[in-house]
Amino acid sequence: MSYSTSAALDPGAQSGGNVSAMDATYRKIAWRLIPFLVFLFVLAWIDRVNVGFAKLSMLQDLQFSEAVYGLGAGIFFIGYFLFEVPSNLLLEKIGARKTLARITILWGLASMAMAYVTTPTSFYILRFLLGVFEAGFFPGVVLYLTYWFPAQRRARVNGLFMTSFAIAGAVGGPIAGLIMSGMEGVGHLANWQWLFIIEGIPSLLAGFAVLAWLPEKPANAKWLTDAEKTAVTQTLAAENSAPGKHFSFKDACANYRVWICAAVYFCVVSGNATIAFWAPSIIKEIGIKGNLQIGLISAIPFIAGTLAMVWNGIHSDKTGERRMHSAIATLIACIGLIATGMTLGNATIALCSLTVAAIGILAAFPVFWSIPGAFLAGTAAAGGIALINSIGNLAGFVAPYMIGALKTSTGSLSSGLYFVAALEFLASFLVVVFVKKH
Repeated sequence: MSYSTSAALDPGAQSGGNVSAMDATYRKIAWRLIPFLVFLFVLAWIDRVNVGFAKLSMLQDLQFSEAVYGLGAGIFFIGYFLFEVPSNLLLEKIGARKTLARITILWGLASMAMAYVTTPTSFYILRFLLGVFEAGFFPGVVLYLTYWFPAQRRARVNGLFMTSFAIAGAVGGPIAGLIMSGMEGVGHLANWQWLFIIEGIPSLLAGFAVLAWLPEKPANAKWLTDAEKTAVTQTLAAENSAPGKHFSFKDACANYRVWICAAVYFCVVSGNATIAFWAPSIIKEIGIKGNLQIGLISAIPFIAGTLAMVWNGIHSDKTGERRMHSAIATLIACIGLIATGMTLGNATIALCSLTVAAIGILAAFPVFWSIPGAFLAGTAAAGGIALINSIGNLAGFVAPYMIGALKTSTGSLSSGLYFVAALEFLASFLVVVFVKKH
């Protein structure tokens, strides 16, 4: 079944073309907010993972080992973990505009500073600071969207926002390859240094655009009519007052489902971090030569993952089912990672396997993030979403480090891919056993 662009971006589109006044309102909100939020996260994601492309030349220039790279790539998530919950709780108090602008400006500056890394210590410090500065952006946006869209519309909306993962991978690879190919020997900087500088500047500028573009909540949106503001606000107020919702951060921490979600997300993110930080190296290992060629080919898994992500979110909202949509996606990721590890000697099959893994990994995200919103609201949503995301994102430290360490000790990427595949299987198991049917 195909969906038009308008239908995909309309979180309330109904079959047969019968679009109610509320559907039209949510379409207007989605068109206004989602493309800009996607653009911001594309910038964040590119600045987070461009180290994977810089690695192709950076390690040789600075004489870093694979283990040093793996630790540096992953230490980002330690800073991210430590500051994410405070950032999201602060967002609830001071608002989304100030929080998202501050985050975007600071990560842009940190990314540009990566051009001047000279030692493992400076590499670790700047990657840690990048994590500190970006902390709160993703869970902040997830929380921000709960101020606009009710639960039954969120899988599609989350899916549309989270296409930023895949879009960043699809456009980031070719752009990084082009910069590293075109800027080699320019001035007194290496191509990887130009990569960090050129890709950091747009983030710096985008931070100021946040203040001009994003309204805090529906009541502040000048582009909504008074009737639309009232309808959206009342819908969300009624949903948040429903029985069974948890409202305080203490409630969130005491709820076992929050910790189950954190464990599941840890497993999902391990696969995403593997694709993000190691795809260029995997593609190089299967025999592809040249930075531009590696960048272009690395876009293929992310393009396929984008389509799977949007489709899974739309289908999950349409059926109202979350559990199996999430579990099947992570099982597909497990199979794809195992197949990639087994076929590194065959470029075509390995690339197809990596694409299957990306499809499963990325398809899991939008449906997963619809699950916590079913039992959290208010401060519990702010803190609980950040807690789930921060713990889950520790996998961004564990997976790159383990892959780097295993490659250093075994000489192959296969063992690391099998390790991550096991985590994806664990995600499927936890979802099937512990997540309630809807």
